[in-house]
Amino acid sequence: MRGFSKARVLAQQAQNAAQRRNLSIHEYQSVKLLNDYGIPTPKAVPAKSAEEAEQVAKDFGKDKLVIKAQVLAGGRGKGHFENGFKGGVHMVDSPAQAKEYASKMLGQKLITKQTGAAGRICNTVMLAERMPPQKEYYAAILNDRARGCPVLVTSNQGGMNIEDVAKETPDAIITTSLDFDTGISASDAENLAKQLGFKEEARANAAKVFGDLYTIFKEKDATQIEINPLAEMEDGRVLCMDAKFGFDDNADFRQKDVFSLRDTTQEDAQEVEAAEYGLNFIKLDGDIGCLVNGAGLAMATMDTLNLHGGQPANFLDVGGGATAEAVKKAFELLLTSKNVKSIFVNIFGGIMRCDVIAEGIIKATKELQLTIPLIVRLQGTKEKEAKQMIKESGLKIYPFDGLDEAAAKAVEMAKSG
Repeated sequence: MRGFSKARVLAQQAQNAAQRRNLSIHEYQSVKLLNDYGIPTPKAVPAKSAEEAEQVAKDFGKDKLVIKAQVLAGGRGKGHFENGFKGGVHMVDSPAQAKEYASKMLGQKLITKQTGAAGRICNTVMLAERMPPQKEYYAAILNDRARGCPVLVTSNQGGMNIEDVAKETPDAIITTSLDFDTGISASDAENLAKQLGFKEEARANAAKVFGDLYTIFKEKDATQIEINPLAEMEDGRVLCMDAKFGFDDNADFRQKDVFSLRDTTQEDAQEVEAAEYGLNFIKLDGDIGCLVNGAGLAMATMDTLNLHGGQPANFLDVGGGATAEAVKKAFELLLTSKNVKSIFVNIFGGIMRCDVIAEGIIKATKELQLTIPLIVRLQGTKEKEAKQMIKESGLKIYPFDGLDEAAAKAVEMAKSG
């Protein structure tokens, strides 16, 4: 059962990754979006070269700034660049220093606890005013499935990992259910600010931020907005010092301005390429390439491979509308891994027709000069026609009707490959 559990974890992780519905944007883009809605932040300006960073620092008219590497990952401050430069967040005291730090960040991969060893490329830095807060808070808006509504999550322990707060001092977190249409009322928002400990002259400002954050959340089809820290200044102003946004991928058709901000250099190149063909592709560590339609069947396939002693090399869901060309692209993606020793195609044709898959299999096998053993299981719509096409192709393909038998063969061929 241990092997089964491991396969289930792998499959669930892959499915979750494949079903990600959040577009993330850089911090400097988040700052602009906040400002567009009247939400105050420290002044922040992006730069894409060391020379531009120097000029931006000069234009600020003040020396006390902070420079931040714009990489879509947490833990930037404690990360390190591939050239050895430590930290993706630094204090800057002069334009010359801004140029120096930018030159060490730009064009380099920043490695953090979230990026893994591969890191993520830094193409932009952001320079911002250095504004020490009097008190730091936390605020986030997200959808809560258990409550069936959006929620505002707040804490008076900002500037630190909210997961640590939840673990160590859960009473410090306040979760407020929000009305989808109206969000939070001004009076409720002020009461929340008071409960959190904002001083009297800052409460109305905090309440306005809470309300405006929900307006963005609703109007821009966000899935999450996280402000950490939300700063209370000595003069009563309330500023968003750092922001993370997530947006629903299904809303890209009506949020063109937001989705134009997408930075594909921060994503896995193969996953981006797969998405262009309507494929969900996630790399794993095994040696059996998998091509399946439907996340549920993909999970069952991975479980079955593991039960027979094998390990999947990927999660690849071709969906219900794949073309023969998309199937060929799926094979190309599978073959980018040198670890793949066999390929298992497992299709249940409902919306997806088996003959279209068969056409793609034949096309890929011929055009890619496939030499890796190919095990194919086709069931459902146009199954008979698909099997006939494969038989007439004359190609060395191992056809099966049963899932267990097909999985066992895929494992056998991988181990002997």
